[in-house]
Amino acid sequence: MIDNYQKIARNNLNRLYAALPPDLATRLGARREHDDFIFDAFGDECRLTGKGIQLGAAEIASVPGVIVSLYALHAQPETALVEPMQSFKEIPDSMPYWGAFASHTEQVLTPYVAAIGEKVDAVCRAFRGNRVAGGDFAFDVYPLPKIALRYIFYRADEEFPATVNCLFSRNAHAFLPVDGLADLGEYSSKKIMAILQD
Repeated sequence: MIDNYQKIARNNLNRLYAALPPDLATRLGARREHDDFIFDAFGDECRLTGKGIQLGAAEIASVPGVIVSLYALHAQPETALVEPMQSFKEIPDSMPYWGAFASHTEQVLTPYVAAIGEKVDAVCRAFRGNRVAGGDFAFDVYPLPKIALRYIFYRADEEFPATVNCLFSRNAHAFLPVDGLADLGEYSSKKIMAILQD
């Protein structure tokens, strides 16, 4: 049975393929095979077609499918700009999503800061990311080819609890609407937590 998120993703794909941009591969940071587009999403190979979206060997899950379909629908030909990073609150029109973003992207990771610190290399490999300076440790990840997230971690000490901050690449909002960016943060954090189980 198709849920509402899958319907949204399919509607987005129908809109996209009704007027497929000739430069869509460039806009996505993808490789084109006929009318299919292959790129990395959430640390796996993603294949976008007119009939659906595959992530790895399976059909993509509901909400990540919507995120990928929105990315395809809104992607621009401009180059991704990583620096200077910006907080979610700096993204235009993000205020309605501030609470959910803080809770589902940042605070959800705070109990796992020590464990994530031991798996930084695995996280970076999964997301084609890299370590960067910041906090007690930090890394950039690429849940989608033209959008980078920078996670900055502070370990708990005698005075302060552990904290996590998540920043976005400078022009991330050119490639996804703001609600999609909030969801992108949430599902990237879920992927990081899944890596801890490996």
